[in-house]
Amino acid sequence: MGAIRDFLFPQVTSAKPEKVSDVTAALTPVQITDSVYNILGGATNTTRQLAMSVPSVARARNIICGTIGSLPLTTFNRITGQYVDPHRVINQPDPRVAGFVIYNWLAEDIWLYGVGYGQVLEMYSSTDGGRVRAWTRVSPERVTVDTDFRNTVIESYKVDGMAVPNSGVGSLIRFDGPDEGLLHRAGKTISAAVFLENAAVNYAKEPAPSMILKSNGTNLTAERVSSLLSAWRTARQTRSTAFLNADVDLKEFGFDPKSLQLAEARQYVALELARACGIPAYFLSAETTSMTYSNAVSERRSLVDFSLRPILKAIEERLSLPDFVPNPVMTRFALDDFLRGNALERAQVYEILNRIGAMSVEQIQREEDLIPNEN
Repeated sequence: MGAIRDFLFPQVTSAKPEKVSDVTAALTPVQITDSVYNILGGATNTTRQLAMSVPSVARARNIICGTIGSLPLTTFNRITGQYVDPHRVINQPDPRVAGFVIYNWLAEDIWLYGVGYGQVLEMYSSTDGGRVRAWTRVSPERVTVDTDFRNTVIESYKVDGMAVPNSGVGSLIRFDGPDEGLLHRAGKTISAAVFLENAAVNYAKEPAPSMILKSNGTNLTAERVSSLLSAWRTARQTRSTAFLNADVDLKEFGFDPKSLQLAEARQYVALELARACGIPAYFLSAETTSMTYSNAVSERRSLVDFSLRPILKAIEERLSLPDFVPNPVMTRFALDDFLRGNALERAQVYEILNRIGAMSVEQIQREEDLIPNEN
């Protein structure tokens, strides 16, 4: 009877089952990019052509990448601190092209795509160290990868669909950036800026709000409607006053640029792009500030610390690997000329250093590229 009673009237317990926590699963790391993309509704990518059509992005690119391309590279022994003459491959990777061009476009690849590539053109012999003698930049859009079955390890590369060797002449040099690149993490912001630019172009072509010419009489043929619209547009380009007879009415719809706050929206997007590009808004004229020469120098230092530094480190660390320089030698960008202050500030510093015996007059002249008059 007890078994039948338990079957017909099962006992309901109020106690909740104990929750078991899988510590191993709870400690599994979460990809930050996946989390951000899920919040934003999926990753939105854009193209370089669209991004460079936005003035704010183009100016940010020229400031960041152009500055990096203009900086000279030096090599020094990290143990002794002594500077050594860098090989030509450091400051001029491709003998056919100026070094500024290579590093300018390489910095753009790292900034836009999160990765940059170079292809080995020449190698030193094994007796000379077997290091890279010449290389050139390859656009990331031309590079594809083959991975293992887990899609976690890159096994080989292809350029323009053709397999390249993993080492030696023809192999690729990979420069990994600090993040996934501007085109991947700011695609929506760039798209919004492109739409605003298109809206500005449309309003520049048609300054007045959109208009409708409505016929009050019989239906007009397609040829007659096209002729009427062409005549209306030609007349508006020559005179502002229009005349309509009783057969046609004029109606307006939509908003003008002032009602849409098009200028304010473009200014807001420019500020957002400055944040996405990692550049102070002052350099993009995205905010109104009073900038003097003294704090312009500090802004230049801020540009290095918050905009250029990640890309500089990506290039420096890769060029410091053994396939470019011997083990104790490190490669670094020379920032002294870029960060030095105005002439008055430098003169004051030189005076103090000369007075305490830290620098001689000859050293100061050499630092300032001054040639003493032998006469």
